[in-house]
Amino acid sequence: MIRSVLIGNGSALPAQCVSNAELAERVDTSDEWIRERSGITQRYIAGEGETTATLARDAAQAALDDAGITIAEIDLIVLATATPDNTFPATATKVQALLGGANFPAFDVAAVCSGFLYALGTADAMLRSGIAKRALVIGAETFSRILDWEDRATCVLFGDGAGAFVMEAQDVAEDGPGVIATRLHAEGKHGELLYVDGGPSTTGEVGKLRMKGREVFRHAVANLAGVLGEVLEDAGHEPSDIDWIVPHQANLRILDATARKLGLTMDSVVVTVDRHANTSAASVPLAFDVAKKDGRIQPGQLVMLEAMGGGFTWGASLLRI
Repeated sequence: MIRSVLIGNGSALPAQCVSNAELAERVDTSDEWIRERSGITQRYIAGEGETTATLARDAAQAALDDAGITIAEIDLIVLATATPDNTFPATATKVQALLGGANFPAFDVAAVCSGFLYALGTADAMLRSGIAKRALVIGAETFSRILDWEDRATCVLFGDGAGAFVMEAQDVAEDGPGVIATRLHAEGKHGELLYVDGGPSTTGEVGKLRMKGREVFRHAVANLAGVLGEVLEDAGHEPSDIDWIVPHQANLRILDATARKLGLTMDSVVVTVDRHANTSAASVPLAFDVAKKDGRIQPGQLVMLEAMGGGFTWGASLLRI
């Protein structure tokens, strides 16, 4: 069967790391307050000259290097972001140009924190259908630029970064590597619980992030546990078969509650929210890259990726590495 197989991964972070203590010097908060509510100890904030496109380029180049190929061997870029460099052109086209690629499809996907799962699902369908042979799938964000730094309930939770996968269409056995099953969902009626209060056709301005945290938490745990169950059923696996869950890094309490709903311990959950904070569409590939590079994620293992974000959108994908 034809599957989309991961052949390389990479990530990139801004140069500036901001600890909770440093953040408390400019925001009415404290290290203890942030840790207790989110598990976050630090985050990376984009500086001058660092944009979603430059972070995406660096993550993509790292993934290409990991795969041992060049941009000339890529024929598709799908980039997930809620913080593009411009309203248009798509940030994916800027990344294509920065990498030296040309004359193949490159486009953005907007599904906020679930964006990477949507981008991976889109690329997977295009690879399996034969539209492309190799794809760069990227999640990249500069959320610091849409935060209200007077709102301590939200501004302490987010950070900037990028992560990327190189996916290749391969003919594999049923128990071989690749994307096994993916489920994606959206529920637009909950849009007012997590959104940005601006946009080109409404206010004409970018706007700032707004969130009703308690309601988001409640929906997140239920939706994520549900979609993980759907993917496992589609794939013919049980929760105990999963070697690693790589979740969207929104909040340590959400990660713990979701694992418990599946009857799993945190020992099988990759956690980077403490050091990266919530990097939206970048968080899943960033966390994956950390766990792959430090040796936890190994070839042959079953890895579940999952995320939920504004919209609401949510999804999950099961891969054999």
